[in-house]
Amino acid sequence: MDEEASERADRAAKIREEFAALEHSLADPAVHADQGKARRLARRHAELTPIVRAFDELEELRGDREAAEELAAESPSFRSEVEAIDERLVEIEQRLVELLAPRDPNDSADAIVEIQSGAGGEESALFAGDLLRMYTRYAEAVGWSVELLDSAESDLGGYKDVVVAIKAGRAADPHAMPYGVLKFEGGVHRVQRVPVTESQGRIHTSAAGVLVFPDVDDDEVEIDEGDLRIDVFRASGPGGQGVNTTDSAVRITHLPSGIVVSCQNERSQMQNRQQALRMLRAKLVDAAAAEAEAAASEARRSQVRTVDRSERVRTYNFPENRIADHRIGYKAHNLDQVLGGDLQPLLTALADADRAARLASTP
Repeated sequence: MDEEASERADRAAKIREEFAALEHSLADPAVHADQGKARRLARRHAELTPIVRAFDELEELRGDREAAEELAAESPSFRSEVEAIDERLVEIEQRLVELLAPRDPNDSADAIVEIQSGAGGEESALFAGDLLRMYTRYAEAVGWSVELLDSAESDLGGYKDVVVAIKAGRAADPHAMPYGVLKFEGGVHRVQRVPVTESQGRIHTSAAGVLVFPDVDDDEVEIDEGDLRIDVFRASGPGGQGVNTTDSAVRITHLPSGIVVSCQNERSQMQNRQQALRMLRAKLVDAAAAEAEAAASEARRSQVRTVDRSERVRTYNFPENRIADHRIGYKAHNLDQVLGGDLQPLLTALADADRAARLASTP
């Protein structure tokens, strides 16, 4: 057995061992008393299932090939069967290469998406609202739910800032979860169109920023209460009875990192505090991942996702009904459909480019 085959066999053995241990744990009723732990184990089990199945199929095919080779030695008519098995072996081996390529450990998480208006004033805020509707409609189309966490509306009905949680159902494919699918949306999105506030019909350019974070469980990130400064204030903007008349809004500053989060959409201070801590956990996980990515060698760094959140990633040109993603050279003249939630072709192109980059960096 050559060195590469030996390494693969060792890796297969370790994955099978971990898979068996996960199945044993998930069969233990005591494990399910901790819902967070049970979710993480189930998520990991779902991630490993296609890998174990591919290893099983590869092993079975190799046995079939050996038998077919023996038969072909006695009768040439079996040679076509050997060739068919060889083709299938190539397919399975390629699938394993892709399944085993380096992967962001947060790809199987739900997502927290924050959209911030930028240059362009009210027009930028209206565009932020357009982006929110785009992601909401896409989420609805694939069976995800969208939960509003915090928002600050503009005078014309757009958003100065809005934060939502996008969640998949329990039976969702772990390889098609909200964070793993939407993480490449992070960056500056530029729009070119005639603003509703423009009386001369001139095309303006404005922008909005999108940030995407993994939505993690409470016990996945340890936060020291001593590292937090918590301020309460009166909520502003639309709200239910009592929201704008009590100090229910919460702002949390994580002193070591300087990360600031706030929430004012819930009725009670306690609810706002819980949602703010949820956003803080997501941002701390993302900051740690970005730091690790920045420290990685250039060859192993994703060519699609950017650590620099100020990078312009996409342009939405209304006069030409054109959308262009500048990272992968993607262009299409169906902007109206994309803003209506038809994001799949673009998201698939981004995922394919990232997969190619990860495979290219695999030793």
